[in-house]
Amino acid sequence: MDALPLAPGPGIPDCLVIPASDLSEQFTRSSGPGGQGVNTTDSKVQLSIDVATTTALSDAQRRRVLRNLDHRLAGTVLRVQVSTQRSQLRNRTEARNRLAALLREALAPPPPARRKTRPTRGSVKRRRAAKQHRSEIKAGRRRPPLD
Repeated sequence: MDALPLAPGPGIPDCLVIPASDLSEQFTRSSGPGGQGVNTTDSKVQLSIDVATTTALSDAQRRRVLRNLDHRLAGTVLRVQVSTQRSQLRNRTEARNRLAALLREALAPPPPARRKTRPTRGSVKRRRAAKQHRSEIKAGRRRPPLD
């Protein structure tokens, strides 16, 4: 098993590499597609990393991952399970891609706070004019008074 590189991006200033010693892979029989070989090959892949003990993350990155992925963690272990492909090799590749995407998303800083704005005077005027025009259209559909 090779190390898992994470490309630089928001929250990852330099290329982050998770060493292979921090990753754990397990293989089991998959219930998904596979034809006759489904009962003979261990094609399901479970890839996991203990976020609390990994050497690849700084303390700030570790806190951010633990906070952002709290709902996905079992204790401090992040686990990805893949059985979508028939081949174990393809499932391993997919599991590594999913784990990298989860970590990249968790390491990204939160978006900036939204600045409150008010509608412009022109947009308010246009909205009111459109409402008045629509009201006049509907009023024209009414039955005329009986007197």
